[in-house]
Amino acid sequence: MKVIIGGNPAPSAPRVETLCIDEDAAGQRVDNFLIRHLKGVPKTHIYRMIRSGEVRVNKGRVGAETRLQAGDLLRVPPVRISERVAEKAQAMEAQVARGAPARDFPVLLEDESLIAINKPAGVAVHGGSGVSFGVIEQLRMARPAAKLLELVHRLDRETSGILLVAKKRSALKNLQDQFRERQTGKTYLAMVRGHWPAKLKVLDKPLHKYLLDGNDAQAGERRVKVVSRDDPDGMPSVTLVKVRAASKDCSLLEVTIKTGRTHQIRVHLASEGYPILGDDKYGDFELNKLLARAGAQTGLKRMFLHAWRLQLNHPASGERLELLADLPPELAQFAASVLPPSPNSATP
Repeated sequence: MKVIIGGNPAPSAPRVETLCIDEDAAGQRVDNFLIRHLKGVPKTHIYRMIRSGEVRVNKGRVGAETRLQAGDLLRVPPVRISERVAEKAQAMEAQVARGAPARDFPVLLEDESLIAINKPAGVAVHGGSGVSFGVIEQLRMARPAAKLLELVHRLDRETSGILLVAKKRSALKNLQDQFRERQTGKTYLAMVRGHWPAKLKVLDKPLHKYLLDGNDAQAGERRVKVVSRDDPDGMPSVTLVKVRAASKDCSLLEVTIKTGRTHQIRVHLASEGYPILGDDKYGDFELNKLLARAGAQTGLKRMFLHAWRLQLNHPASGERLELLADLPPELAQFAASVLPPSPNSATP
């Protein structure tokens, strides 16, 4: 990648960079590109720079989701990394040099174009603020001979299930185009509090993303809320819900998303009064504590949200594929303990 440096500051001072995007980086989102380029810089700071207009492409303001094109000139503002963050980055590099942690994940499908893995809960998809090694970093260390490994999409840290990784730049662009143009089918399994009404099948309230204010540990964290249909900041969002099994206290749902908004499933379900069990951001916090108690017979120590089924066109052959990832044991056991036995409540 060609780097053009603007200005002539002192060597140790942070400085503006102007990066000329090459073919290898073409098609990436601005936020994903900067997260990789600005190693050690918290993601919250990167998104703040984008929102403030400090990050520019061809001298124009851009959004986090803007796709870079070959030949674009990307302005990266001066970034000063604290000594603590720099030390952490150095420690991470030392760990990488020692070859740890290198981790492969359960593979559902792999060929020359892509890898589909079954991501466990509790693992972030990529490193960032507070996370040194995400799925993609661990995969790269486990597969040092791989020429390219890039995330096609994301899952929340506490969500388990199907995650796609591209092995070729052409596959990455093709798959991301499919996600953006809604050619994929994404269905999750979610357990919610209460008996979901079977007639409630379509949730389409607009969603708005914001950052928490204040001075506590959660300040700057990303959150999402439902807004009115005439709200100019509201993003159109569509979630389809099908009841798989239910008791009077909880329901196991098949949830298909037609749009890919941040925290979409979690917020849409909670906004109807049926929060996902174990959700630490939008859930029933007192109930979550009860379910997570040590020694509880029907304990649940994580969010019950699992990316179960993914339908897509293969990026090389065009063949329509359907990938399935069974519920992990901890969720299957919990479901069996709280739902009445029936063919529909069996592990998918």
